[in-house]
Amino acid sequence: MFTTNFLDLPPLHSASGTITLPGSKSISNRVLLLSALCQGTTVVHDLLDSDDTRVMLAALRQLGCGVNEAGTTVTITGLGGQLQHTQPIEFFMGNAGTAMRPLTAALAVLGGDFTLKGVARMHERPIGDLVDALRLLGCQIDYLGNDGFPPLRIGKPSLTLDAPIQVRGDVSSQFLTALLMALPLAAKNRAIVIEVVGELISKPYIDITLNLLERFGIQVKRDGWQRFTIPAGSSYQSPKTIHVEADASSASYFIALGAIAADGSPVRIQGVGADSIQGDIRFMDAAAQMGAQITSGPNWLEVRRGAWPLKGIELDCNHIPDAAMTLAVMALYADSPTTLRNIASWRVKETDRIHAMATECRKLGAQVEEGADWLRVYPLPTEQTSSSTTTPPAIANASHATQKLGQWQPASIHTYDDHRVAMCFSLAAFNAAHIPVRIEDPKCVAKTFPDYFEALFSITRADTPHIPVICIDGPTASGKGTLASRVAQALGYHYLDSGALYRITALAAVQAGLQLDAAHENAIADLARTLPVRFEGESVWLGSQDVSDAIRTEEAGMNASKVSVLPAVRTALVALQHSFQRLPGLLADGRDMGTVIFPHAPLKVFLTASAAQRAERRHKQLISKGISTTLDSLRADLEARDARDSNRSVAPLKPAQDAFQLDNSQLSIEASVDQVLAWWKAKQPF
Repeated sequence: MFTTNFLDLPPLHSASGTITLPGSKSISNRVLLLSALCQGTTVVHDLLDSDDTRVMLAALRQLGCGVNEAGTTVTITGLGGQLQHTQPIEFFMGNAGTAMRPLTAALAVLGGDFTLKGVARMHERPIGDLVDALRLLGCQIDYLGNDGFPPLRIGKPSLTLDAPIQVRGDVSSQFLTALLMALPLAAKNRAIVIEVVGELISKPYIDITLNLLERFGIQVKRDGWQRFTIPAGSSYQSPKTIHVEADASSASYFIALGAIAADGSPVRIQGVGADSIQGDIRFMDAAAQMGAQITSGPNWLEVRRGAWPLKGIELDCNHIPDAAMTLAVMALYADSPTTLRNIASWRVKETDRIHAMATECRKLGAQVEEGADWLRVYPLPTEQTSSSTTTPPAIANASHATQKLGQWQPASIHTYDDHRVAMCFSLAAFNAAHIPVRIEDPKCVAKTFPDYFEALFSITRADTPHIPVICIDGPTASGKGTLASRVAQALGYHYLDSGALYRITALAAVQAGLQLDAAHENAIADLARTLPVRFEGESVWLGSQDVSDAIRTEEAGMNASKVSVLPAVRTALVALQHSFQRLPGLLADGRDMGTVIFPHAPLKVFLTASAAQRAERRHKQLISKGISTTLDSLRADLEARDARDSNRSVAPLKPAQDAFQLDNSQLSIEASVDQVLAWWKAKQPF
């Protein structure tokens, strides 16, 4: 998961490949609570690992449930409808509505001394209609802040079940879901009737609830969408084992991806098919109306671009309230305006989603209209309007950007701590203007899909010149490796320590039983081309082997010198270095990154600390590790290396002509990182 402050998406041009979706959030949290209310154990397979499910699991542990996690399989030992203790409990629910609402109802029916709190946004999300319904049947619930909103205090109920329980259906379907899951606990001696006041929104989510209740032994009778009867004698029964279906809402981003960018091979989505029990699977019908070509099987979908541009549509989105957000970004690629109606529920989600989608679409250059329960988005050009330049947009001067309505604009997308906003607007990176898109706070996707951006990059492609590279070069012991790895972490970019590659090659060759000589040059070169090497901070990995220490020995240095004189190996390693230029970007450090390997990199930095300053720094490091040495010998060694490196006939050590020179001898690593990031920011078009 990307944990950076922002993530810059370079211009993307196509997509194909297979993606496996995580489990459904809606199903995961329903199944967890139902398992907790049962007697005995329930083994839950393919559970979503996300912020929302962690909130629910933490709450169940607090209640005394047994919780045993093994990857995506969780075993829940239930309460059998009875609380195990009477001590006060305070629950922190984050911003997890799928945990907050049903848990509130279940705890209110069971009774106890409970406090439920969340993040600031949770305290802005209405819960009054659910509380009103629970109070009418005798539950004790008090507001600890503003009336109608969390936080809540729950006490012991005096249940009165003579009359039907009424709940509004036009604010959130989660209120009805919460009652349907809680009231079987009170239906031992009599049937309980729930009546919906007003139009029920998001009916497919109620279908999910009813389907799962049936799996747990509760047969709810439904009269249309207005009246639900829980029969007398209802009792939760564990299904023993249950599998969580992949998240259909998450599928919407990849269905849209296929419709926008899969103009050859398809985007294949594993884990959910057309027969899904989730209402959001009907997003595929809306995408097909806009032009997507979709085929499906029992547990998969394949999506290709069909009509292009996409077709503007007008749609009642009551049946796909969450997935419909993706349509707002698809609308940017259409041939006419797209109008999404019956979406009032967007305003009481993780953020006011109508306002959020309208605001961020306008940043991209689109004309947008909005109302209380509708949104209209006008398209942007789907073909490049100018062929005057092929220069990567990342090096354009931000001051040249113009805010012309109806044209793609570089935008930094505010995500409002809302996972769906972040994922939706990632699709804007396929814009015809070939400009990057910045996603602020990308880690907010942890709510439902922590690895979303990694999944996106795995099946998307960009033109190589559009994948940004930052080069940090400099002499031995100048601190370029530490600086480069820190900047890479700050940007979420890949990292290449070019100076380690010859050492790694030599190590891999020795492990493969190859002699480090000219007779084995081609074999070593073949090995070097496909080395499974990666750099993670200060650690170096060769496949699954941590070789950080092994390549820093004196022997490793001598072996590196042996392979470095082999021309075929040098050529192979140049190709290997080029392969590190992958989405979303690359930080490369070495002695010739900016001059030889990546001469077109938009930012090049050359470190200029003197040999004396570098020797003093290294001396302190070695002494702190208990290694005996002298300052003079270190300085002499560095000066000799500098002379050799500067006078090499091939790729001598020197700054690139357009490099920024940075004297970091008196700078902290934090200050050096800030300076490089400032230079990089100045080159962005946002």
